[in-house]
Amino acid sequence: MTSANKLIFISFRLASTRLYMLYGLYPSYRAYQPITSAALNSYICNMSLSGIFPIDKWEFTTQSVLNTLSEEDYNFLISRQGAQKYQKGEIIFKEGIVPSGIYFIHQGKIKKYKVDRNGREQIIYVANKGELIGYHAILAEERCPDSAAALEDCLISFIPKEDFLTILDRSPLFMRRLLKSLSHEFSVLANSISVISQRTASERLAISLIILREKFKGDGSGEKDVILNISRMDLAGMAGIAQENVIRLLKEFKEEGVLETDGRKIWIKDIKRLVKKSNYGFGNP
Repeated sequence: MTSANKLIFISFRLASTRLYMLYGLYPSYRAYQPITSAALNSYICNMSLSGIFPIDKWEFTTQSVLNTLSEEDYNFLISRQGAQKYQKGEIIFKEGIVPSGIYFIHQGKIKKYKVDRNGREQIIYVANKGELIGYHAILAEERCPDSAAALEDCLISFIPKEDFLTILDRSPLFMRRLLKSLSHEFSVLANSISVISQRTASERLAISLIILREKFKGDGSGEKDVILNISRMDLAGMAGIAQENVIRLLKEFKEEGVLETDGRKIWIKDIKRLVKKSNYGFGNP
């Protein structure tokens, strides 16, 4: 690793330490303004989130980072690695282990989570097809700060630490884009903490459903036919509320015409009402 890269990684390590202190659910830096009906009526267009909900504040960007690699480097990092199947619920890595590499998701979705003192999961992020996971600990030269498990059946490649660091040294553009992505991830995680520490149970669930809708849109569903196939326990872990509250609120949302359910499957019928329930305002700094 070059000396320049080492300096960058040291800086990231300091930022990483601060970031994971935030997992303790300390108060967020800012609050969001209530959303108004007038603003909604001006910006809503069918079932699109365009102009009404800043979904980019909740999405990581490692998919675009990989686009900076040359064909040769991409093959070295991704294509030549064997892919392994993981069943739904199977652990990929656990908090506290010393990482030996990172992971690339070919198919499926992965939940990254922390476990509290009572054994309850708090889902930090849901990673999707085409994303890298596990590189934070490699860059920070620390143990894994969280755990990862398959949210559904997945196909994943393991990338050895040495290969990942080789590409970072070989591709300055990839390194810069990855560091930019890490900065964005800090904001995404800060938003998640803000939701848990400042929002009502109904608002937390609404935001979680909006985020999941975007995750499941890539599964071949149309804008209005997205099926969220997720357990109530995982939904509770993502929203940071009790499972019984998830069940009660989903029933309320269903009665209000916001969504439909069939077993564990959820369809969002009215994104306008769901965004309004999230109480997530416009013009945030």
